[in-house]
Parts: sequence; structure tokens; C-alpha cells
Amino acid sequence: MSLPLLLAAAEAHAAEPGLAEKFGLDWKYVLIQAFGFLVVAGVLYRFGIKPTITAMDERAHKIDAGLKYAEEMKAKLAAAQQDSAKLLKAAQLDAQKVVDEARKIARDFADKQQKDAAEQANGLLAKAQQAIELEHKKMFEEARGEIARLVVTTTERVLAKRLSDADRAAYNDTATRELTML
Repeated sequence: MSLPLLLAAAEAHAAEPGLAEKFGLDWKYVLIQAFGFLVVAGVLYRFGIKPTITAMDERAHKIDAGLKYAEEMKAKLAAAQQDSAKLLKAAQLDAQKVVDEARKIARDFADKQQKDAAEQANGLLAKAQQAIELEHKKMFEEARGEIARLVVTTTERVLAKRLSDADRAAYNDTATRELTML
């Protein structure tokens, strides 16, 4: 029973127009259309897609190179900043050493000047002390001489009235000797 139905269905199907006839497809036109499509696709690939892909690859390569260059420059910049920081720190240390040395030199110079001034002042005091002592001795000698002269003169006046010339000369000699011994 099923076989006759199947045969009948096969005959009916064979009697019906095929899919190609139903849609009006002719294999000859389909092949021409496929050939034209392949030609257009080949031309588009050769002159449109391939240069675009090449340009995109070149741009991607340039972008990668630019990124690598930027990273290298970033690393170099960081290294340069570290170097400049080291140089700056070294310069600051050198400047501090120079300032400290200048302060030490200034302090030593001030101490030397103060010492020299103290020595000069002591020298001047010593000279003044010597001058005062010399002046004192000179005044003392002048006073001694003046006192001796006054004593002699006074003694002469007192003794002139009562002594003889020989006694007066003896007293004068004795007084002069005693006064020169002082």
C-alpha cells in the first residue's frame, strides 16, 4: 500500500516543474553571473581590499613603532629625570660644602683678626706702660734733682750764716753724695 502511493507521489513530483523552472533559473545565466561576480570580487580584492589591508598593516606597524618609541622615550625621560635629580643633589652637596668652607674660612679670618687686634692692643698697652714707667722715672729723676738743688740751696742759706766756707763745702759734698745715692 505504501508503494503505490510512493510511486504516485514520485510521478506527481516529476510532473511538477523543478525548483529551477519554478524560479526561472537558467544554469547558463547563473554561471555567467557567478563568473562576473568572481571577476568583480577579484578586481575589488586586488585594487581595493588588498591595498587597504596593506595600508592598515603599515599603520598598525607605525602605531606599534610609535608606541615602542614612546615607551623608550618615557624610559629615557625617567632616566634623565633621575640623572638630573642626582646631579642636582650633588650640586646641592657641593654648594653646601663650599658654603661651609667659606664659613670656616670667614670664622678663621675673624678669629685671626681678633687675635691680631688683641695682640696689637696688648702691644700698645705694653708700650704705654713702658712710656709711663719712663716718664715716671724721668719725673722722679727731675724731682730728685730739684729736691737736691733745693736742699743744697736751703742748706747753703741756713749754713751760710753760721758756718765757714770749708764747713759749707764739706756739708755740700756730703749732701750731694747722699742725694745721689737715693
